[in-house]
Amino acid sequence: MSSFTLHAHAKINLFLHVGDKRADGFHALQSLVAFTKASDELSFAPEVGLSLAIEGPFGAGLSCGEDNLIIKAAQCLSRDRGAAIRLTKNLPVASGIGGGSADCAAALRGLSRLWGLASDTAVLQKIGESLGSDVPVCIARQPQWMEGRGEIVTPLPGLPAIAIVLVNPGVGVPTGKVFGALKERRGVGLPLPPVFASAGDLVAYLKDTSNDLEAPARLIAPEINSVLEAIAGEGALLARMSGSGATCFGLFASDDDAARAATAMEARNPGWWVAASHLMA
Repeated sequence: MSSFTLHAHAKINLFLHVGDKRADGFHALQSLVAFTKASDELSFAPEVGLSLAIEGPFGAGLSCGEDNLIIKAAQCLSRDRGAAIRLTKNLPVASGIGGGSADCAAALRGLSRLWGLASDTAVLQKIGESLGSDVPVCIARQPQWMEGRGEIVTPLPGLPAIAIVLVNPGVGVPTGKVFGALKERRGVGLPLPPVFASAGDLVAYLKDTSNDLEAPARLIAPEINSVLEAIAGEGALLARMSGSGATCFGLFASDDDAARAATAMEARNPGWWVAASHLMA
């Protein structure tokens, strides 16, 4: 088989509610998850041994060794097959948009294709469950309802087209520290969401939800406050943090509004990572 490239799309928690801590140490979660066109890229080529090379604006300092989730994904699928894998890291690392998990999920999909394995979505999601809480939801790359610690995912109808701007201030927010500082939580009792007829319906629904991890993350990294204020100040229909941070997002009425907002925020804050995109249906 010749070489090919897959995209590892940024995962967005449009809302994220947290429930009680489970016996296994994880918290119960409930989230409406979507994906954007912003992505990392993974290329795959036949090779006798297994190798990983990393490049891109956020590739510096990432390990190519056995602690990398891409290598772990390969070893879960097969320990005697080879591949040359190249990751172009376009998304910020450990930033609440599932970059590492999306890369791992893309590796599972890509290597299954390269090696001719009969691994459907459900099989890959089960493998991904052992690699990380966000990996199963990143396998399908479509709107999903996420529950459990992240391993229970229900596919949803496509979301209305809506523009989004992603903003990361360049600060790290350790997930464990955020959960440790969590004081208030909404719980996990919501039913499956309705089918949204319009972007306005989606935004109205989301305004009755929250990201429970946003408040503790804002205390740990006050830069998140500045990001959310900047997004709201550019006329976003909704400004919210994704995951455990520090990446935040704004939903906008049009692609032109999103592009204008992204350009303005990037000009005023050259140290921020800013990307205008739109949600994938």
